[in-house]
Amino acid sequence: MFELGFFSRYTVNFASLFEVIPEWRTLGDTIAVRFSRDSHGEYDRWQAAVDDLPEITVDSVGLTDTVTIAGAITNEQAVTLETALGELHPWRKGPFELFGVKIDSEWRSDWKWRRVTPHLDPLADRRVLDVGCGNGYFGWRMLEANAALVVGVDPTLVFCMQHQAINRYLENERNWVIPIPFEQLPMAGFDTVFSMGVVYHRREPDKHVQRLFSFTRPGGQLVLESLIVENTESLIPVDRYARMGNVRIVPSIQALTGWVRGAGYVDVEVVDMTSTTVDEQRSTPWMRFDSLREALHPVDPVRTTEGLPAPVRAIVVGRKPK
Repeated sequence: MFELGFFSRYTVNFASLFEVIPEWRTLGDTIAVRFSRDSHGEYDRWQAAVDDLPEITVDSVGLTDTVTIAGAITNEQAVTLETALGELHPWRKGPFELFGVKIDSEWRSDWKWRRVTPHLDPLADRRVLDVGCGNGYFGWRMLEANAALVVGVDPTLVFCMQHQAINRYLENERNWVIPIPFEQLPMAGFDTVFSMGVVYHRREPDKHVQRLFSFTRPGGQLVLESLIVENTESLIPVDRYARMGNVRIVPSIQALTGWVRGAGYVDVEVVDMTSTTVDEQRSTPWMRFDSLREALHPVDPVRTTEGLPAPVRAIVVGRKPK
């Protein structure tokens, strides 16, 4: 039997999610273990931060570029709130603003969302899976587009705790983040499946896309975003890529679209290719570790510190045949 962390006054109940996706009822014990000190040595500190969030009445919510929660707050509450949120460092995706406390995340995720949205099937009333969702920022944007349900999966526990902090005030049961690797999910069907910034970390990227296909309902849409190289041959880093040790492959466009077509998707299209800049990904007070600037060559910024092509990202969409 796993050992639970200390009692929390804010505990997520996944029962309502399992009512909507009964295929996942078997995950209950696994999720409980993940949300415990047995899963991560920092769990108690992160849970304490969520518990320390002050009780504040929410007056309005904006699920726009900056996901915003507004309401009257005292100076003491503002200090407590900022301190608690700071304990959940690093904030990779955002931005957020909670009662005047602005979380300037490492990524300007709103920029990516603007690139994605023109190419989406309407999300209204659709069930969405977001693989590698981080703290669920994109899930809130999907709810802005009236998605019926968004389920994000990400094994990084602190990102899931960040989502709990945000949802401490939103109390929304349509955007979920669970700390389970995608590979451990029982099969279930979704109308739109996102995988953004994941596939190049996989040792067998083609199998990752095949699994995405399995979770896509007939007629449903895939949105796949990846680092790419603008060559005919994919790049397989010998050691690191942009100081990341877990990049298994940086695919060519031909390889990336080949994985999508090979999985069974049709109407496959590259809808965006954008070079990542230090304005979009950077260190901030809310993500104090090194970021893109430190990963680029100091003299030749079109290359990484390893002398490889600097990051370029592509978005590919496809559809599962009916």
